Amino acid sequence: MNKTLRNCGGVLMLLALLTTGFTAAARDGASSGANLTGANHTQKEITSFTANGYRGQVGGYTCCVMLPDKWVSGMKVNIEWKSASKNIHSFPGYADEKKYKEWEKSVKDDYVFHSAVVNIPRYDNDSCGLTVHFLPCNKVKATTSCWADGNKNNPIKEPLNMPEPKTCPR
Repeated sequence: MNKTLRNCGGVLMLLALLTTGFTAAARDGASSGANLTGANHTQKEITSFTANGYRGQVGGYTCCVMLPDKWVSGMKVNIEWKSASKNIHSFPGYADEKKYKEWEKSVKDDYVFHSAVVNIPRYDNDSCGLTVHFLPCNKVKATTSCWADGNKNNPIKEPLNMPEPKTCPR
């Protein structure tokens, strides 16, 4: 019985040390999966985007993007996206191959690829994933806010469906 208690005590001691180490590791850079979504504030179509290589979508949540459990000053995210005008390209069907190929080319020619590196604003324990906001002039903002677009508490104040200005600031 005494030997069993000593063995249990040793196991408990080892477990305590391991748990303490994991807690310290979590404080020193652990990350967790978070929802990723996009919000389109433009009149262009955002056809696809990635955040640090994780694929997201506008208007719905994608799992997941990795976010550090603790925010660190200077955190940034690399956003790459593809946009297109909202020109309607009438699908001609497949019967006439020439018309189909012309249609396919016109759709592909309408795509424009962009990239930007943006700051991730400070978050505490109330992070609700990462939302990428696409703005006119190919500007992007990121937020981890739990508040919906249009809510007075949401840090992104730009409205949806904004027209592109005649000239964009540099």
